[in-house]
Amino acid sequence: MAKSSKRHRAAVEKVDRNQRYAIEEAMRLALESPAAKFDETVELAVRLGVDPRQADQNVRGTCQLPHGTGKSIRVAVFAKGEKAREAEEAGADFVGADDLAAKITGENWLEFDKAIATPDMMGVVGKLGKVLGPRGLMPNPKVGTVTMNVAQAVRELKAGKVEYRVEKAGIVHVPIGKRSFGAEKLLDNANAVLTSLVRAKPSSAKGTYLKSVALATTMGAGVKVDPLSTKVAA
Repeated sequence: MAKSSKRHRAAVEKVDRNQRYAIEEAMRLALESPAAKFDETVELAVRLGVDPRQADQNVRGTCQLPHGTGKSIRVAVFAKGEKAREAEEAGADFVGADDLAAKITGENWLEFDKAIATPDMMGVVGKLGKVLGPRGLMPNPKVGTVTMNVAQAVRELKAGKVEYRVEKAGIVHVPIGKRSFGAEKLLDNANAVLTSLVRAKPSSAKGTYLKSVALATTMGAGVKVDPLSTKVAA
């Protein structure tokens, strides 16, 4: 235990908390932090120049990571008939309608990571709002999880589509992959997220939009990134 703490301190000492590094250097430093006994997630944290209290500045969207998340996503689809068959063929883990809703309410069953629904099923799914909403599992048309094209939605989620939403403090946290991906793939994913965030910039947001950016592994120290070093600085 003492040895691990010593290695951790040594890694932290490499990072100047007052310095903003070029994104490539920041990634290198983040990955040099001591590795845990599991494949850690690497997370991107971005503070945006928005006021989330204003409805027109509540940034929310999705991004398809070029190299995926490194996590196996379990997808539940609320659909009937032909659309249920399409969801199954696309690789959905659970497909159902009223029976799936009953399983959730009756058994408190939530063994899935994402949920998709066809528009005609929202009358059923809407009744699950108090259960699914607080857990971030409620299908939403704004992020493409209420759709008639369930097959495409399933494939995108399985391939590494991530959802983001600005928090009260104006910060967005997005997982960009696993430590084992290596710097190159993680940088590709990070740039994809930053590009998506810039494209989602509200027209009412004034001044500097990407106020601060940081990278960190699950157990590592955060490393500040110079937003001007990214390919999508705004």
